[in-house]
Amino acid sequence: MNKDTVTGFVLIAIVLIAFSWYNQPSKEEIEAYQRQQDSIAAVQRDKEVKQQMAEAERRAEAEAAAKGDTTALFYTALNGTNQDITLKNAKVELTVSTKGGTLSKAVVKGFKDKDGHNDVTLFDQNDQQMNFMLAGKQDNIITQDLFFTPSNITDSTVTMTALAGNGGSIVLDYLLGPDHLLHFSFQAKGLSGLFAPNYREMDIEWNDHCRQQEKGYSFENRYTSIFYKEARGGDTDNLSETADKTETIDKPLDWVAFRNQFFSVALISKDDFSAKATLSSVQDKKGSGYLKQFNTKLRTAFDPTGIKVSEFEMYVGPNNFRLIQDVEQQSTFGKDLDLEQLVNLGWWLFRLINRWFTLYVFDWLASWGFPMGIVLILITLLLKAITFPMVKKSYMSSAKMRVLKPKLDEATKQYDKPEDQMQKQQAMMQMYAQYGVSPLSGCLPMLIQMPIWIAMFWFVPNAIQLRGQSFLWIKDLATYDPIVEWNTHIWGIGDHLSLTCILFCVSNVLYSYMTMRQQRDQMVGQQAEQMKMMQWMMYLMPVMFFFMFNDYSSGLNFYYFISLFFSAAVMFLLRKTTNDEKLLAILEARYKENKNNPKKTSGLAARLEAMQKQAEELQRQRMQQQKK
Repeated sequence: MNKDTVTGFVLIAIVLIAFSWYNQPSKEEIEAYQRQQDSIAAVQRDKEVKQQMAEAERRAEAEAAAKGDTTALFYTALNGTNQDITLKNAKVELTVSTKGGTLSKAVVKGFKDKDGHNDVTLFDQNDQQMNFMLAGKQDNIITQDLFFTPSNITDSTVTMTALAGNGGSIVLDYLLGPDHLLHFSFQAKGLSGLFAPNYREMDIEWNDHCRQQEKGYSFENRYTSIFYKEARGGDTDNLSETADKTETIDKPLDWVAFRNQFFSVALISKDDFSAKATLSSVQDKKGSGYLKQFNTKLRTAFDPTGIKVSEFEMYVGPNNFRLIQDVEQQSTFGKDLDLEQLVNLGWWLFRLINRWFTLYVFDWLASWGFPMGIVLILITLLLKAITFPMVKKSYMSSAKMRVLKPKLDEATKQYDKPEDQMQKQQAMMQMYAQYGVSPLSGCLPMLIQMPIWIAMFWFVPNAIQLRGQSFLWIKDLATYDPIVEWNTHIWGIGDHLSLTCILFCVSNVLYSYMTMRQQRDQMVGQQAEQMKMMQWMMYLMPVMFFFMFNDYSSGLNFYYFISLFFSAAVMFLLRKTTNDEKLLAILEARYKENKNNPKKTSGLAARLEAMQKQAEELQRQRMQQQKK
């Protein structure tokens, strides 16, 4: 090969390389080409789906023809193979089945079940069914009988389509949000001629066999029910938790929910559920693994033309007040859903306390990362600090009456006959007024504390933050902590003994002894004798509490135990720091001051004095009549 030949080949190579480099596609052209290929692939997938649907339709037609069942409108969708489509995010995993086209399983992530396994299964295809029913002129359409074809499948979306023999279809379109809210719609396409001209509503049957999710059947069952909210700003209510109940609701509803102690599934309709919804709850036996059987019959708006779709949302998740508030903001219906009512914070007064005080304090303390048992202790200390001025005022009032007791005994000893009790009370009230002592001041502050105690009775058992949390010997603050268990159910006790319940009841006995002794020290005359009967009643109450609270959550019993412990500690401290001699000297000084500057009798003393005068007047009139 000569020099000229080599030179020629080199020049040709340079030209080819330069031409290839010059004609290579840009980055934008490459991306456009990729999009084109993706579009071709998507078209191919849609083509394959349509071919599969057509093939399924041909097979169904052939099978229906072989059976002589070609008259059914959806005979092409009456046969098929069930397929599960999973929608999932970091919070939930939901399964939609092609048989029926509705939700068949719901799993809430991030929680352990009662057996300690990861994640909580709220229901599966054996527990819950949702069925959409349309009444046609000739045929009734029941989605539970149909096989749907899935398309548009991602982790958050799926479209379920059931084909009709006339070329129409029913379409269920699902979209899972980032948290616990599932959006879905129901639409009928090409079926308008099959319904009466005035047909504008469809029926929905939604049933659930509510699983037992917690260790304590009886306690969880108390908080399990069907909840519902009346539309257009109406109230939220629920069926009885303790008895079988069937109820027809006369007003339209925004939503209906199946709620157990810590988890709920709520179905929301954009166009409301019509009046006359029927809700039913039937209790299951202990040991069955279930709590109640829920059944609902609902109606909502339906457009036969398919122009307007029927839209729904479903909340699937924990009964966490703050979480539900956040998820509710994701609703696209523009309604004041008030789903937070699924968290049971008590009756209106106690709900106000829990809503605007306890929740904020609990969230603040929990944000510091303290164990939940420590959070309960800190809440107790905070409440004791807030109520300490009232407790001190109550104690000092009792202490004043205690140091005055010898003087009262001496001043009222002539009124020991039963018929003289009114005069005795009047004399005592007069002395109290002279010494500047108000007996009622010892009662009212304690009554003010009662709403807080009762508010915590509602808050603690419904705080999902306590679920599965251990503290000291307690394995789960949301359920009972047994020290002894047996298989036989004993009336009033159950099948276990709860340690925190025993501690609560024992501390209640000791605290009752302290308070009764304090009150006995200030009683005068026959009041001390009457106090003995009340003393036995006070000692009987902790025994009654044991039968009531043995099934309750260890978190609630633990709170009451430490609350009583700190109450006893405060009372002991006040007793040790109160100097009776100094207190009596202060009262004597006040007595001299009031004696020199007498004040008009008022309040309870004035009412007793008026009652005494009326009694004396009646006695005088009787004596005059007897003389006649």
